[in-house]
Amino acid sequence: MAELNFEQARFNMVEQQVRTWEVLNQDVLDLMMTIPREAFVPESYRHLAFADIQIPLGCGQVMMSPKQEGRLLQALALQDTDRVLEIGTGSGYLTALLAHSVNHVDTVEYHAELAEKATACLKAQNIRNVNQDVGNGLHGYHSDQRYDAIVLTGSVPSIPAHFQNQLEIGGRLLAIVGHAPIMEACLIQRISEIEWIEDSLCELFVPALIGAPKANGFVF
Repeated sequence: MAELNFEQARFNMVEQQVRTWEVLNQDVLDLMMTIPREAFVPESYRHLAFADIQIPLGCGQVMMSPKQEGRLLQALALQDTDRVLEIGTGSGYLTALLAHSVNHVDTVEYHAELAEKATACLKAQNIRNVNQDVGNGLHGYHSDQRYDAIVLTGSVPSIPAHFQNQLEIGGRLLAIVGHAPIMEACLIQRISEIEWIEDSLCELFVPALIGAPKANGFVF
């Protein structure tokens, strides 16, 4: 596909998929027009980089569809001073969107193969405000560090309680909660040292994070 076609496909993606899925924040739309999504897609799926599908990444993981990524990014209401924790780097595309929106991103990927590819993609895009580690971040990462936003990019039957305690006051935790085939994206905001509020955003199905807990529900 020629470069001009990439640009047209990206425009169509933003206008016909992302915007129509209630993603109306112009900063988010502009960012998705700026970051080359095709640079993060596996070569064999490059022709589908802008399609309204979840793209296989290997290791049983997928790249969320563009409209899903846009919806999640909008819900986080990120500020340029924020510090963000991402559990599940995947392709690195959402990492790149986050990195362009905030001061710093810590991201953890369970699969070393995916982490290596994502690191190369982020480096190629000259994204330098990301610290990437390999491991099971679902069980905890920098537990003494607080974040303005935390994103779990794979699904969990319930949200591990330690993540709520890593939020700054006013911080947001975004997770996809449930069991196949019923899952929903949830946004949890910390409003005090002992209080959190939860909002359901939309239905969204993605593979589970490795080591996801089996307990039901979110405990405040």
